[in-house]
Amino acid sequence: MKIYFANALFSQAEINYNAQLAAKIRQIDDAIDLYLPQENASINDKQAYADSKMIAQADTEKLLNSDLMIAVLDGLSIDNGVASEIGVAYAKEIPIIGLYTDTRQQGATNQKKLQALTQIAENQFHYVNLYTTGLIKLNGTIVNNEKDLLAAVANYI
Repeated sequence: MKIYFANALFSQAEINYNAQLAAKIRQIDDAIDLYLPQENASINDKQAYADSKMIAQADTEKLLNSDLMIAVLDGLSIDNGVASEIGVAYAKEIPIIGLYTDTRQQGATNQKKLQALTQIAENQFHYVNLYTTGLIKLNGTIVNNEKDLLAAVANYI
């Protein structure tokens, strides 16, 4: 099974997290062929050069040849590249598993947090673009922890 892993890859924290999670996904089954864009040095060695067309062509080719996409939705907003890749996967009917671990989603039954929504600039929750998450839900699912992500991947195999 070919899996495309989409997440930001511009900070050391993002690179480390991607590598750690990719290793866990690869351990699920030997049949998994996971594409992690940061491992493609021909376009993502930041000491070298790759223009926008080279990056778009290389990653889109891998995405279009995938059986499943994993999209990390964390951050101030969904990474622009990840959002674009979600659109491509949706249009090509490639199933998508979104991973959204933002801790601000917790406390949905806390009345003080809910009441704060009525006050200007006191949203206690994190917002994720509804169009983009809708594309995922129309062609997959969103989970909020690694354990559920790994189980969802295993279900696709």
